[in-house]
Amino acid sequence: MKTDSIFYRLFQEFPSIFFELIGEPPEEASAYQFSSVEVKQTAFRIDGVFLPNKESDNPIYFVEVQFQGDSGIYARLFTEIFLYLRQNQPQNDWCGAVIYPTRSIDIADRKHYREFFISQRVSPIYLDELGEAVSLPIGVATIKLVIENEDTAIEQARVLIDRTKQEISSTQQQQQLLQLIETILIYKFPLMTREEIEAMFSLNELKQTRFYQEAFEEGKQEGKQEGKQEGKQEGKQEGKREGRLEAQLEAVPRLLALGLTVEQIAQALGLSVQEVQQAAQQQSSNESSS
Repeated sequence: MKTDSIFYRLFQEFPSIFFELIGEPPEEASAYQFSSVEVKQTAFRIDGVFLPNKESDNPIYFVEVQFQGDSGIYARLFTEIFLYLRQNQPQNDWCGAVIYPTRSIDIADRKHYREFFISQRVSPIYLDELGEAVSLPIGVATIKLVIENEDTAIEQARVLIDRTKQEISSTQQQQQLLQLIETILIYKFPLMTREEIEAMFSLNELKQTRFYQEAFEEGKQEGKQEGKQEGKQEGKQEGKREGRLEAQLEAVPRLLALGLTVEQIAQALGLSVQEVQQAAQQQSSNESSS
């Protein structure tokens, strides 16, 4: 998944995070609608635009996410903005923000646009300079998960899950944020298996996430298909159980290597402690005989 897609989803579901990023009250988000905007009759598309509600005199916010060095980013951005202004002729003022993972990625020359930066009409935001995640609002801390290194990302995700339960009262918002955290982890660890991603979450949160539900439905469909091929209802149920159990047991050694306890693995995968212990012993036996 592309990084800008993650940010698009984040700002669409949690627009308040953007206003926290730029130092404005998160409540400002209620007066805006967020979308990606294509400039007509050109190949330009602005990553994101916060459009104020009708009859509001709040400024329009243009957002660009840039995770690779690009010497032409500002030429392109200002071209997009001014074409948009020409075509739509809004009455509202405007501001812009460019989101970078680090200052070192901001390599474009500003000399033709320096006034926009001096006046702070356009502001660069460097995620690694926002401060420690524990001291940031939970939404901004979730953004920082995108740039966490692999050694700390899993632990930071667990901390964010705990904060989500403690700080967000809305069940719907809790699930949206959990799904977003999960999406970022999948993006950061593309080689991890489904079981390993699932095990990063405690059972209660995991069963509510879209990723888990899709995996569960997929398992059911695979079992049904196998049962149909055998022509028996018993085969359908047995195929489903055996297929899921085999995949779960194969994941046990990898999860142990991640530092999870036998009890945590059993809870995450829906196995008994005895089944996990047997899988671990089998792995040890195989290694000893090889």
